[in-house]
Amino acid sequence: MGYPEMDLSNQTAVVVGGTSGIGHAIALGLAKAGANVVATGRREELAKVAAEEIRKLGRRSIAVATDVLERSSIEALLAAARAEFGSVEILVNSAGRTKRTPTLDVSEKEWNEILDTNLTGTLRACQVFGRHMIERKYGRIINIASLSSFVALYEVAAYSASKAAVASLTKSLAVEWARHGVCVNAIAPGVFQTELNKTLLEGTARGQEFRMRTPMGRFGHVEELAGAAVFLASKAAGFVNGHVLAVDGGFLASGVNQ
Repeated sequence: MGYPEMDLSNQTAVVVGGTSGIGHAIALGLAKAGANVVATGRREELAKVAAEEIRKLGRRSIAVATDVLERSSIEALLAAARAEFGSVEILVNSAGRTKRTPTLDVSEKEWNEILDTNLTGTLRACQVFGRHMIERKYGRIINIASLSSFVALYEVAAYSASKAAVASLTKSLAVEWARHGVCVNAIAPGVFQTELNKTLLEGTARGQEFRMRTPMGRFGHVEELAGAAVFLASKAAGFVNGHVLAVDGGFLASGVNQ
């Protein structure tokens, strides 16, 4: 590797929500940069597939299913990773859910379920892995924020509120944990077509508007998130803390495009 500070060899990364979509692309990107990677999600069979993909890249992995709604599940994930690798240097929080509903009609149950996964789930993982990193005086945490951390997206108020809160939580943890050698940042992806959102984007007026608002005129490819993740996970980002890095094709910069 031409830039040694970006080399993740001999480091272990845990990617929560790493078995599909954005998290999966980031997990593979971290492995290609040299890290051993645990890509986890709720479904054990998908964790096994992801572990095999990581091994095929020449890295070590283990298959563990994790539910971010259960603190004990996240604690078991850390214990399994430590048993196999000794320590965890990198945590990516990519577990997420969304549902489009007019805000007048959002039930408290739906609201709470989305916040419990996207926000409180991120907090649980940050607390469990953050304590381990603070004890070791080193760590890199990357949360997944959203365009909706900054601007409203139509009829996904619960999701938008959760992602605005993830950006705020990222900054709070960065301020608290910086003195312990732990950098906490976030990536705000633009519009990337995944299983989670494809019904909202494919052949819809919403998808068309997203493309129009994105100066590059297209959706992102999930592989295009890997570089930002590798950077934030690396020693090269040693003075980057509390930052939300947009990877959005220029969406947030966009006012008038013609």
